[in-house]
Amino acid sequence: MNAPFGGPSASNPTAAGAPANKDRKMQSAEHLVLDLSNPDLRENALLELSKNKELFQDLAPIVWNSFGTIAALIQEIVSIYPVLSPPNLSPAQSNRVCNALALLQCVASHPDTRMLFLNGCISYAVIMNLPQYLAHIPLYLYPFLNTTSKSRPFEYLRLTSLGVIGALVKVDDTEVISFLLSTEIIPLCLRTMEMGSELSKTVATFIVQKILLDDVGLDYICTTAERFFAVGRVLGNMVAALAEQPSSRLLKHIIRCYLRLSDNPRACDALRSCLPDMLRDATFSSCLREDQTTRRWLQQLLHNVGVNRVPTLQAGGGFDHMLAAHFNHWHLPIRSGHVSPVFLCMRNLGYAPTF
Repeated sequence: MNAPFGGPSASNPTAAGAPANKDRKMQSAEHLVLDLSNPDLRENALLELSKNKELFQDLAPIVWNSFGTIAALIQEIVSIYPVLSPPNLSPAQSNRVCNALALLQCVASHPDTRMLFLNGCISYAVIMNLPQYLAHIPLYLYPFLNTTSKSRPFEYLRLTSLGVIGALVKVDDTEVISFLLSTEIIPLCLRTMEMGSELSKTVATFIVQKILLDDVGLDYICTTAERFFAVGRVLGNMVAALAEQPSSRLLKHIIRCYLRLSDNPRACDALRSCLPDMLRDATFSSCLREDQTTRRWLQQLLHNVGVNRVPTLQAGGGFDHMLAAHFNHWHLPIRSGHVSPVFLCMRNLGYAPTF
C-alpha cells in the first residue's frame, strides 16, 4: 500500500529518519551556540561550529538570535588586537579567531540575518574595560585588513576577514555598498590587492569589483581623480605582476573592474592613456584561452577605450607622478578636517591604522 501523500513510506526507514536526524543536528547546533557564551567551552564550540557550519541548517539565525553570542564572537576578535602591532600573532590565536570569523561570515551570508549584521552595532564597553563606544559589527574586522605581515597566521586572518565582507557584497544591494563606502573599505582592499597572497588578492579584487558594479560604487570611485587613479594604479601593478605569474581567476576580476570603469565617461577617457599594454596585446592569450567570458569582457573593454589608441603610459608606473599628491591623501585616516569612521573605530578600539 502506498504511503499517504507527503508522508514517508513504511518500507523506507531512511526517509522516516530524516526529520529525526535534522532535529538532532539542530539540537547539536543550538547546544554548541550556547557553549559560545561560556569561556571554558568556547574554543571547542567555535571549532565544531566552524567545521560543520554547512551541515547545520539555519545556523545563522540561531547565532544571531542567541543571547550574548555575537558579543562573544566580537570578544574573540578584539582579544587579539594587542598582538597585531607589533605583529606577534600565533597560529593558534589566528585559527581561533578565524573560527569566530567563519561564524560571522555565516551570519553575513544568510538572507534573514545579512542586513541585521550590517546595521547592528555593539558596544565594546561590554567586552573590554574601555569607554562606551558603539561600532558597526563589520568595523571590528578592519584592523585585520590593515595589517601588513605576510606570515601565514596574518594571511589567514586577512583572508577570512575578507570572506565576511565578500559575503556581504555577493548579493547585489546598494545599501550594503553605501555602508562599505562610508567605512573606507576601498583603501583596505587596495592594500590587500598590493601585498596579499593570490587568494587574498582575488577576494579583495572581487569586493572592489562588486562595489564598482553598483552605480553608487562606480560614481564614488570616479568622482575624484585621486580615487580613480588609486584604483587604477593598483590594478595596473597587478596586471604587470600577473604577466610574470599568471592567474586566470585573479585576472578575470581585474578585467571586470577595468570594464566597469570604462562605463564612466571620464574614467574611460583616462583608461585610453593608462590601460596596461599587456591587456592590449597578446600577453594573456594563453591564460584566457579557456575563459570565453573573460575574453569577451576584454574585447569589450578594448572596444570601449579604443583599441587602436597607442598607450602613452605604462602599467603600474606611468602615472605614479599623478598620484603623488592624491593617492596618500585618499588613504589618510584624517582628511578635510574630520575623522573618518574607520579611523575613529580603530582608534577607540585601541588600534590606530598606519596608512
